[in-house]
Amino acid sequence: MPQSVLFVCLGNICRSPLAEAALRAAAEAAGARLLVDSAGTGDWHLGRTPDRRAQAVAARAGIDISNLRARQVGPDDFHRFDHIVAMDHENLAALRRLAPPEGRARLSLLLDHVPGRRGQAVADPYFGEATGFDATWRDVTAGAQALLRLILGPG
Repeated sequence: MPQSVLFVCLGNICRSPLAEAALRAAAEAAGARLLVDSAGTGDWHLGRTPDRRAQAVAARAGIDISNLRARQVGPDDFHRFDHIVAMDHENLAALRRLAPPEGRARLSLLLDHVPGRRGQAVADPYFGEATGFDATWRDVTAGAQALLRLILGPG
């Protein structure tokens, strides 16, 4: 069974679908089999496609995320995934409150996996300009690559 990763942000239309796309691309390039998904802690955007600006930044990287649909993280996710990776401290705290005691998922911040970035959040670009999505893409790409290295281990 492949390792599994769930990325989590607030609404599941900006940061977490971009992180999902970045890890899928990195895993494919490395020839690694992973189960990758994303979700939000909030329910405002359920069933919606990623923000058009997120779709645009992913498309510039050659990745189509228009088929993704926002969903809310649930108790089953803590049993289904090996890693649940939050984009910021607020969502990490929400995940810790939701986590059942017997859940198997390891919780972390995405940028904790990037050398020199421990404790940093991926900035939420939703209320800003489109250029904020470029910064988010850089962060989630760095985080996804570092997380993949951790999952694949040495060698």
